[in-house]
Amino acid sequence: MITNIAIGQYYPAESPIHAMDPRVKLIGVIMYISALFMISGIAGYAFIILSIGALIRLSRVPFRFMLKGLRGIMFIMLFTVVLNIFFTPGEKLILQFYFIRITQEGLILAFKMGLRLALLIIGSSLLTLTTSPIELTDALEQLMKPLKRLGVPAHEIAMMMTIALRFIPTLVEEMDKIMKAQTARGADFDTGGIVKKARSLIPLLVPLFISSFRRADELALAMEARCYRGDVNRTRMKELKLSRLDMKAIGFMSLFAAMIAAIRIFLG
Repeated sequence: MITNIAIGQYYPAESPIHAMDPRVKLIGVIMYISALFMISGIAGYAFIILSIGALIRLSRVPFRFMLKGLRGIMFIMLFTVVLNIFFTPGEKLILQFYFIRITQEGLILAFKMGLRLALLIIGSSLLTLTTSPIELTDALEQLMKPLKRLGVPAHEIAMMMTIALRFIPTLVEEMDKIMKAQTARGADFDTGGIVKKARSLIPLLVPLFISSFRRADELALAMEARCYRGDVNRTRMKELKLSRLDMKAIGFMSLFAAMIAAIRIFLG
């Protein structure tokens, strides 16, 4: 279903990953995403799969939440895989039908792109599942704090990014409700080809935009009623401080970066 999405949701649990400083987790995710685009061989993918599997186990987040995130982008993954299979040139021809050519290089690239996209979603989902929106806002603001000297509104940008991330599941759920309401009134979203299904989604945009603007207005009124004034004289109930656990995590992140660099240099 359309509600199968994990990015933006928070799964409360008592685990070392939940207890880590959100700044460390955010830097770790950036390093993880960078590593995904650095590697290209089997050894690199195997190392990253083992690493993310260990983190999921350590976070005590059920693996079904990760699968929910993958089901939400299954169409994009399949579309990416198909494009790489049929439109990647190569020398080792496997199948040719008129202008369609499937090569060994295309199959390998399609597999790598699909796996890379899946690992990207899983890593991003792990960040939001183990970090509350407030902690994520504070982490983004602290990391962008040096940019304030250049006139960049770090607090406002961090708040907007966190609110947008937080409301992804809410908007998807709202769209699912609208689809069910219109289906009960005779709308058809399941039959026909891709073009027809895309056109059938157009009537969903108007009520979805209206609902989004209403929620935005309600959120603005609620923040104003609580005297929210951005970063002016703002204090925090919990100040971010690095603990011994965070220092150990930084050490493991450094080891992870060194391993990725070694795999990239020696194994490709």
